[in-house]
Amino acid sequence: MRKFIPSGYIYSSLKHKQMKIICSYCIAALLLLASCSHKVITAGKTGSTAANADQLKVLTYNIHHANPPSKPGFIDLDAVAQVIKNADADLIALQEVDKFTKRSEGVDEAKVIAEKTGLNYQFFKAIDYDGGEYGLAILSKQPLEDTKQIALPKAQEKAENRILAYADISLPGNKKITFACTHLDVQSDASRVMQVKTILNEFKEAKHPVILCGDLNSVANTEAIRLLDGQFKRTCIENCPGTIPATRPNRTIDYIAVKNAGWEISEYRVVEETYASDHRPVLTIFKTK
Repeated sequence: MRKFIPSGYIYSSLKHKQMKIICSYCIAALLLLASCSHKVITAGKTGSTAANADQLKVLTYNIHHANPPSKPGFIDLDAVAQVIKNADADLIALQEVDKFTKRSEGVDEAKVIAEKTGLNYQFFKAIDYDGGEYGLAILSKQPLEDTKQIALPKAQEKAENRILAYADISLPGNKKITFACTHLDVQSDASRVMQVKTILNEFKEAKHPVILCGDLNSVANTEAIRLLDGQFKRTCIENCPGTIPATRPNRTIDYIAVKNAGWEISEYRVVEETYASDHRPVLTIFKTK
């Protein structure tokens, strides 16, 4: 005997089955979309890296311990980090960096900047200062394999100690380079000449490319720069835009220079940043192939 099933029940069951099928399709579609979206993002990152494998962006920046000149006593690490992020450089050399000083609110500036920009970093102490340390920093998209610093000589005993800091880095394509940062004496031509000679001697046996960045406190045609030009090639030689003061720059003392590399320069630019520091950043883009 056939059991009587109300038509409403049949309709409801069919509707329920249809809804389950539709939901299954919806879930499958969403999973497929999510998978595709993930692949697009990943491919974008990989493609970006591949597109820039033969390009190297370098930034040098005297950050004035992250104190905007227009705001005495105020520390603005966000502003410095934003300049670096906007440049999207592969390698960054920073001068006048504080670590745990009272004037900079006890902050490890290099560490904070690295965290805000997502970069690898190393701080290098030049002197003890104001309850903490003061010196240089190197930031990089690639790991810093080896780091080293050496003391630079000075003509006057009372002058502030200066250093050369550098790191070996492997770029995409297994290209090994040395990336160096320095900040020469501000008071004495004699000290700057001694310091450049020491830097040149440090790299005289280098076989792979060396990029030297920094605030050299020297304009073109001074003895220090003439010595530098004997071994390194500056990324701007003539009619270079001023780098200091940031608001109305009238002289060039911040440089990027390279040796042991026949790279072309696809772009040289002094970044028109007037707030974060008393210096303007200098950017160079090399074609490494």
